[in-house]
Amino acid sequence: MNTLPLFMKYVIIALISMVPIVELRGAIPVAESLGLDIFIYYPVAIIANMLPVPFIYLFARKVLEWGKDKKLTGKFFTWCLEKGEKGGAKLKEKAGETGTFFALLLFVGIPIPGTGAWTGTLAASFLKLGFKTSIIAVMLGVILAGIIMSVGSKIVAALGLAGLLAIIAGIILIVLISIIIKKKTKKD
Repeated sequence: MNTLPLFMKYVIIALISMVPIVELRGAIPVAESLGLDIFIYYPVAIIANMLPVPFIYLFARKVLEWGKDKKLTGKFFTWCLEKGEKGGAKLKEKAGETGTFFALLLFVGIPIPGTGAWTGTLAASFLKLGFKTSIIAVMLGVILAGIIMSVGSKIVAALGLAGLLAIIAGIILIVLISIIIKKKTKKD
């Protein structure tokens, strides 16, 4: 890929950012590995990741409902509907009515597989959040995920395997702390 023209590298980053599940979580490490300028690849990844969002909000649920009983698409569309319903219900349960905006922002912003703009927007449509509210929450979440992925990619680029291991250790530590806090909260 290093022989590609610079413009094409940014086009590839944009296209990766639009792919469901991968999104900018995959595009940013690729951009970093290509040695691209963060001041260009970061906004390209953010904008490209957000391009499908209004269409997902307005049409995805309708298309999924239409295709869930079709022979060719039924299983996958049903899986998408179930994932969206579960994600939306989980957000609403944990956040309540007033905290749903911030829960959606964090859901999209924490860069783990399956919690990106596509799933967050679909969940917002299941929650029947307003269009503007959904777009803003998802956009802020994408920006947060982009920051996290950019910092993580820079650490790995600078420190190599040691940086990757440090990030993995940090994630494990955060997960363990959150589990401990959750158990203590349930006891009280």
